[in-house]
Order: sequence, then structure tokens, then C-alpha cells
Amino acid sequence: MPGKVSPDDLLDHVFGRTGTAADDETVLQGPADGEDAAGIAVPGSDETLVVSSDPISLAASQVGTLAVRVACNDVAASGADPRWLTAVIMLPDEDAPLEAITRDLDAAARDIGASIVGGHTEYVDQLERPLLSLTAMGMAESFVPTHGAEPGDSVILTKAAGLEGTAILASDFGDDLGVDDATCERAAGFVDEISIVADGRAIREYATAMHDPTEGGVAAGALEIARASDVRLEIDRDAVPIREETQQLCEAADVDPLRIFGSGALLATVPSEAVDDCLESLAEAGLEGAEIGTVQAGAFELILDGESITDPIEDDLYPLWEAADAED
Repeated sequence: MPGKVSPDDLLDHVFGRTGTAADDETVLQGPADGEDAAGIAVPGSDETLVVSSDPISLAASQVGTLAVRVACNDVAASGADPRWLTAVIMLPDEDAPLEAITRDLDAAARDIGASIVGGHTEYVDQLERPLLSLTAMGMAESFVPTHGAEPGDSVILTKAAGLEGTAILASDFGDDLGVDDATCERAAGFVDEISIVADGRAIREYATAMHDPTEGGVAAGALEIARASDVRLEIDRDAVPIREETQQLCEAADVDPLRIFGSGALLATVPSEAVDDCLESLAEAGLEGAEIGTVQAGAFELILDGESITDPIEDDLYPLWEAADAED
């Protein structure tokens, strides 16, 4: 099955097998449920080095740009400005568009203000399409974890739900959904909003927790904050910003806009008294933001539409891809 490894498998096979991390005082945040970045104390500095790695395998026309943005998003969601990148590029054969990929990597890194400082490039004939894995690094004055949500906090979402998923629906399924070309063209353009570096910079001083809602969308991201923080998150669906293009495409595909890839938005919890300042800071940065829920005490769960959710959430787009593959 495609998608993330289950929390139980991570706990059983990954989180306890980290070399000397448990005894290393410089490791402020190591591998843990819901945490997408590491925090490392830098000797002689008051700042924290934030490090995160992410793979991506998509059409070559997008893979370089998206690889940079996706890797940098987890660093931004932990309170840092991404500054350095390493890039591992694995190609299926010599016909793969290495020139286009590296050109896009360079442009995307420059746009974010990051330097590509190393990596590795090779051909792997078992691959069907390019596979990239980037590691992003940056310095944070204060590391913001996923597990920091506190009862009484409010939940903030930047931009809107399902931006990445909307772009995927338009590009991968638009011809079959009966949605007009103009709407699909606008929706496909949402891929240009995948970066949350500006979002993180605008609200990190207020946040108790931040998280990048990727696979499974806003619902999965909120559940991961709840599980990591051992709290109950109550999300008001009517308060979640959903763009008209997202609504149209999701209705046509019969998927939930809160359960499709959500890169481009940032989930954060902030003390209730800081909500207005947080939203004002987003507005000053030219970004949308909304208060969409609250954090309550209790055993971890997500309350959405009155439903209690504790099991991992599968992205609604996977069945669409599986059905398309079956038809082929």
C-alpha cells in the first residue's frame, strides 16, 4: 500500500533504533511520532540546527521545484529559515532530464534563499521515473515541535485546505472530471503556492506547535498534532478555508478537501490570546489565515464533523490513482 508507514510500525521498528541519539545531549528533538524535523543544539550558539529529509518522485517537469519546497517546508514548520540543502538525484537512465531537474533545483533554492551544498547523482535502472531525496537545514532561535499543543490553544490554518491535492486533481484527473478548463488551469497553478517558508516565518513566534499537512491533508495533519501532543483537537469544518477551485474538483472526484494532500498550508496551535496577533502577522505578510478549531485536554483524538478519529487517515487521492492504474 502506498503512503506513510503506520505509527505502530514506526514505534516498533524506527524510533528506538537511532544509534546514540538517546545519549547525545545535543539532540534536542530526534525521531518521534509526528515530528518531521530534528533539532540539534549547536555548541557555542543559542540557536538550534533544524534538519529534515524528504523524498519525491513525480513528473520531471515538477520534481526539482517540488523537492526543494517539500524539504524546506518541514524546516520552516519547525521555526527555522531553510539555508542549506543536499540533493540526492536518482535517474532511471541517461535519457532522464537531468538538465531540467537541476535547473529547477537551482531556481527553487534561489527563490527560497537556500544553498545546495552537496548530494549525490546516479542512474538506477530499476526506477521508472526520477527519484529525488533532499535534506534541508536551517537555524532556529526557538525550535517549534509538532508535540507542543496545549489545552486552551487555538488551531490556525494558513492559506487553504488541499492546495497540493487540488493541483494534482487538475493535472492528473482534470480531463475526466467534467470541470471547465479555466478552473483546472487555476487549480493547477496552486502548485506554485506549495512553499510555507513565509507562513512559518510569520507565525512561529506565537506557535506552541506547527505541522505541515501533507499526505492525508488537514485532517491527517491535525490528527498528527493531537497524537504527538496527547491532546484532543476539535476542528470546525465550516471554519476551514476551501477555495472554489478545490470545492469544484473535490465534488467532481467525490473526495474530501480536508483529506487530500495539503502541502502549501501550515497548521499551527497558538495560545488563544495570541490568535489576533498571529492572523495580523499573516496578513502583513500577504498571507491568508483562519482560526479553525481548538485544543482540548484528554486522550488524543481528532473531532471532525462530530466524529472521533484516532486511526491514521489515508489520503483520498490514492484510490483514484489505483483505479486509473487498474484501467491501464
